[in-house]
Amino acid sequence: MHRSFTLAVLTLALAAALSAGGPAAITVDALEDRDEDSRQQEAYEKGTDALDDGKWAKAVSAFTVAAGLPGDRTDGALYWKAYAENKLGRRADALATLEDVQRRFPGSRWSKDARSLEAEVRRASGRPGKPEAESDEDLKLIAINGLLSSDPEQAVPLLEKFLAGNSSPKLKERALFVLAQSGSPRARDVVAGIARGQSNPDLQEKAIRYLGLFGGDRSRQALAEIYAASADPAIKERILHSFMTSGDRARVLAAAQSEKNARLRAAAVHELGVMGARAELWQLYQAEAAKNVKESILHALFIAGDAEHIAELARSEKDPEVRGEAIHRCGLLGRDRTGAGLVSLYKSEKDAGMKEKVIHALFIQNNAAGLVELARAESNRELKTAIVHKLSLMKSKEATDYLMEILNK
Repeated sequence: MHRSFTLAVLTLALAAALSAGGPAAITVDALEDRDEDSRQQEAYEKGTDALDDGKWAKAVSAFTVAAGLPGDRTDGALYWKAYAENKLGRRADALATLEDVQRRFPGSRWSKDARSLEAEVRRASGRPGKPEAESDEDLKLIAINGLLSSDPEQAVPLLEKFLAGNSSPKLKERALFVLAQSGSPRARDVVAGIARGQSNPDLQEKAIRYLGLFGGDRSRQALAEIYAASADPAIKERILHSFMTSGDRARVLAAAQSEKNARLRAAAVHELGVMGARAELWQLYQAEAAKNVKESILHALFIAGDAEHIAELARSEKDPEVRGEAIHRCGLLGRDRTGAGLVSLYKSEKDAGMKEKVIHALFIQNNAAGLVELARAESNRELKTAIVHKLSLMKSKEATDYLMEILNK
């Protein structure tokens, strides 16, 4: 008896996790949906972490894996593989890898970096390595941090030199970070230029992020111009995220309203949810006809914690699937926010299927009092049985008292 009850509870818990989109829900899908691109990105990030830690052999290994997988990071992976090979003193290997970059990706945005690194490797060929090189880099990182309080006009040219040279990813990122926080017009121009694609893709991604984090109106205008001029959905998606971090609701809303690319529209809707833009999302929902987009907006409303509008959809949405999802979201929002509304909805609902969804939503929020209230008034045997079954799985005084009441009749 006890074992059966435990299995039942575990089954219900698993079902609730699946419905809520928790880890149990995403594990299988995530494994099935993993493509070559995501595996390349994972290997690339491992390589970058190894570079930051000065683990050159580990970096070579990770970037070799990344370069062998299809995706848009292959040229960058080869460049950083050559960089790490050079750090290990394997200059012949580094030159061969750089030659591979130039041969396979002649138009790559990594070409300039590759040519610069190649020149450095050739100059160093035949010379002994410098054991003090690593400490030099640590000193440079300290010096760059110190430039935050220095004269910007003196600092900017030096930081530009780091960005154009063959420094490590960590050193370049730190230089860009310092520039992004500077009030110097020249510094802003440098960061905006990198965000427009005047450097390698790794730095472009970081520049876009920093413009959102540290920039004002000028930076947001620069991001808007880059967005309008770009044909790359990945770049546009990163800019939308930067608009979100900078609090630029108007531009995110404009993308959600007018963007033709479905992926970008969905990204804009998601960012509005993160921003808590409830009024804007509700405005979008009222004008939307496509079911899949409505579902995306509903999810964003949930991210924004908009219990009021989600409850409205649970009551009035015409599409039964979208309405059912709204009822489910009400359950996830918690009994203090939507419990009374769900009980009221159940009492006015005519459709048995929707009533079952309300029962499950009340169960998710552990609302035993609400379920007991419904059970007392329910005359439909099947629905009452469904309610009592949920109550039997709940650890609650209200549930226990009601079950004892049934047994004592």
